[in-house]
Amino acid sequence: MSRTALRICPLCEATCGLTLTIEGTRVTHARGDRDDVFSKGFICPKGASFGAVDADPDRLRTPLVRRDGELREATWAEAFDAVAAGIRPVVERYGPNSVGVVLGNPNVHTMAGALYPAVLLAGLGTRSVFTASTVDQMPKHVSSGLLYGDANAIPVPDLDHTDHLLLIGANPLESNGSLCTAPDFPGKLKALKARGGTLVVIDPRRTRTAKLADRHIAVRPGTDALLLAAMAQVLFAEGLTQPTPHVRGVEDVADALREFTPEAVAAACDVEAGVIRTLARELAAAPTAAVYGRIGSCTVPHGTLASWLVDVLNILTGNLDRPGGALFPQAATDKTPRPAGPGRGFALGRWHSRVSRHPEAKGELPLSALAEEIDTATEEGEPVRALLAVAANPVLSAPDGDRLDKALDSLDFMVSVDPYLNETSRHADVVLPPPPPSQSPHHDFAFNTLAVRNQVRYTRPAVPLEPGRMAETEILARLILAVTGMHGADPAAVDQMVIDQTLGKAVKEPHSPVHGRDPRELAAQLTGDTGPERRLDMMLRLGPYGDGFGVRPDGLTLEQLLAHPHGIDLGPLRPRLPQPLKTRSGKVELLPQPIADDLPRLRRALEERPDGLVLVGRRHLRSNNSWMHNVPALTGGSNRCTLHIHPEDAERLGVRDGAPVRVKGAGGEVTAPAEVTEDVRRGVVSLPHGWGHDRPGTRLSHAATDPGVNVNQLLDGRLLDPLSGNAVLNAVPVEVAPETAPATAPESPSVTEKLTALT
Repeated sequence: MSRTALRICPLCEATCGLTLTIEGTRVTHARGDRDDVFSKGFICPKGASFGAVDADPDRLRTPLVRRDGELREATWAEAFDAVAAGIRPVVERYGPNSVGVVLGNPNVHTMAGALYPAVLLAGLGTRSVFTASTVDQMPKHVSSGLLYGDANAIPVPDLDHTDHLLLIGANPLESNGSLCTAPDFPGKLKALKARGGTLVVIDPRRTRTAKLADRHIAVRPGTDALLLAAMAQVLFAEGLTQPTPHVRGVEDVADALREFTPEAVAAACDVEAGVIRTLARELAAAPTAAVYGRIGSCTVPHGTLASWLVDVLNILTGNLDRPGGALFPQAATDKTPRPAGPGRGFALGRWHSRVSRHPEAKGELPLSALAEEIDTATEEGEPVRALLAVAANPVLSAPDGDRLDKALDSLDFMVSVDPYLNETSRHADVVLPPPPPSQSPHHDFAFNTLAVRNQVRYTRPAVPLEPGRMAETEILARLILAVTGMHGADPAAVDQMVIDQTLGKAVKEPHSPVHGRDPRELAAQLTGDTGPERRLDMMLRLGPYGDGFGVRPDGLTLEQLLAHPHGIDLGPLRPRLPQPLKTRSGKVELLPQPIADDLPRLRRALEERPDGLVLVGRRHLRSNNSWMHNVPALTGGSNRCTLHIHPEDAERLGVRDGAPVRVKGAGGEVTAPAEVTEDVRRGVVSLPHGWGHDRPGTRLSHAATDPGVNVNQLLDGRLLDPLSGNAVLNAVPVEVAPETAPATAPESPSVTEKLTALT
């Protein structure tokens, strides 16, 4: 007998609602939930493959503990005993910073990953924190922090209402959107064009999104900030600015960008000055408009400046915080909105990494620095001797995986929370596998703060927890207890501690709906079957739409959300300034000092002209980084690890379509099949990320049949955006030659010399 159950898809940022068909305890089919208030039935190939992802036979079902050098199955009690015995001695002997924590991208796709890592970090007290953000979007967090005083205050384009959308370094037809949560992004772009709007795409590749555009600008990789700066200069020079209210520093920005004229940047960007002027004029003339930049404009040498300039253009044209422009979402679990006014602001570099002295950003150190923090001794504190990797595979996602591979082997102890034995978790002394997604509850804490429409949804597990499994929330709660000296305590104590602390602070805040009340009385009102559900109920009640624990009778609670299984629509995005601002001035700080200090580096880029090939990455609709290549339905066809190269470059280098080619960078060399295509501009080659499943000791049987190559092995980790610590993964010089060609000395200057010049 089959049945159906609802589930929010956790496989990308679109967060689509699914209707699952279940036979016994097995998901046999997935389709879009037509009644979902947000996605309205949309589904992509990843969502349609939910059952295959869920039932992957290579998923670990029991913990693994290393004994006599080998990982062997163990009980949960044995696993957490080993964690406590391995981590606590390191903390007590060498201090908390000797324990590193790596948080991977899947953390933001699970309820447990949203609720527990912050508690883990606070309990450990370590500053050795590394996440996937510094190989992805950290420049946007930093620019938002500097502009608005809050690194998580990221405005998103009002896709349903804008008249003019300019995308730079973004390919949402493949990514489904990123830092912009929007089910059916392709449909929204087509609707924009159908209502007479304009779509402009700036990208060195002719992506699926670019093919849909009214105008595609094939910019030279890495020059995004120069192009955006020139557009801003045109707005000032031609009197086209209508700045958003609550902004200070407009004239300072005009002075700072004065020399970035279209003529000055044209040669570096390889975009004609007239085209740049047209882009700026059309943006200013549109009734409403939004500029949106993503990973292609973040993972470049000037990623923070490019992210800043995206918002500068929205601000100068009056499109920030207005319908049809770029607005700040309001999630149901956001903190109680405080009155507008000055805040604490945002600071960079509160501490530095031990070896290369990289400044922290948003409490994190660059993932690129993880290997050296493990394998390099200095007089500045202890190296990282133990590591907790939660849903992270940095051997593939960080630069120079070979070095990190060796560094992980040198650790005193390592714990990995991961459903697979992959390129990173194979090094662990203990592997703690969470259950498949069908057996977990789901609420999108992070992505609702980036959604193009305010809404709230929650789904309980579609399938009961399999015997012998442990809920991911309990795994992380027990991990917190084991590494903080409370091993053996009731894991429910972690949730209760968070509830007590949160309510204790809320009753002391004058703007809180529960100000002055008894936190114990409030805690007694919470509903939910589990600690995580009670925490969700608390956040909903305290949030901007909540009932305030009875203050607003029609307000949101967990019980109300459970009564609406397809979600609750909270309405379109609305103007919110100045309330979200937390800068010390209480205004948008248009030219923060760290940005002003980095502009001379951008001026030097005006004279840079790469004389060889440069590398860019690419995404595929049926992938999400490195964690879906073990599902047959999501690999093969066009989702292959090939090197895209323009026909003219291929002919010049003697590269044939389908033939193997060697690609060499400062960090190493890989060999991949060539795919000759005009979809990439001359002088540019492209390899997708997340591949390289050929290391021994993994249990990824399907991925190993077509492993691809690790594009990040071409990087040595030295090239970073200095403000954010983000790895530079695009616009990287490489050398390409047919595999059959004899190895030759690199042309002068070498790849390493070119990378050094970029820094």
